[in-house]
Amino acid sequence: MDEIIRNIAVFALPVLFAITLHEAAHAYAAKRFGDLTAYAAGRMTLNPLVHIDLFGTIIIPIALYVTTGFVFGYAKPVPVEFGRLRNPKRDMAWVALAGPGANFLMALLWLIFGLLLVAFQVSEEFPHKVAEAGVFTNLLIFAFNLFPLPPLDGGRVLTSMLPNRLAYRFAKIEPYGFFILLALIYFNVLAFWVVPVMWLGDTAVDLLVTPLKMLLF
Repeated sequence: MDEIIRNIAVFALPVLFAITLHEAAHAYAAKRFGDLTAYAAGRMTLNPLVHIDLFGTIIIPIALYVTTGFVFGYAKPVPVEFGRLRNPKRDMAWVALAGPGANFLMALLWLIFGLLLVAFQVSEEFPHKVAEAGVFTNLLIFAFNLFPLPPLDGGRVLTSMLPNRLAYRFAKIEPYGFFILLALIYFNVLAFWVVPVMWLGDTAVDLLVTPLKMLLF
């Protein structure tokens, strides 16, 4: 039980930041490309309380972690009226990519924070673990959301790239996407996507901080 409480304490802040900026980025991108729906609903904010879903963000992930050791959850989806975008088919991809893009940026910032902790010889273990959790959490959300299945962000991107007729057929999967996703998670199929994409993301942020590493160490 003590270990569970410690892990929840370590991951609480990174998870809150990760979901908040992910959803706010969607809202910002939608506004940037012409749809004010999320902005009018107050979702273009860094206030985590606006994005948190009581069951999806708190109850379900904690219950799953305590009972199975596996964590799965979700935030309130940002409302986007794709028909209001200036170029709906093209701009849908940019709105979708904004969320994972925010997570990639946060992974980079958490890594920089961890390097600064080492450089300034911070001996307390907790902030180091929080920094590690920040990198891991954001790369996980980055990779997970890029999976090409609607309603995930990767599904929106693929819909945007497909020819109109194929895009229409592919988009019809969306009502069943959540159940397909649960099945892929249950049978551990999703790991074949998430693990390599996380590795690519981790490699990329490592390359980006190389100059800082050379400066600090």
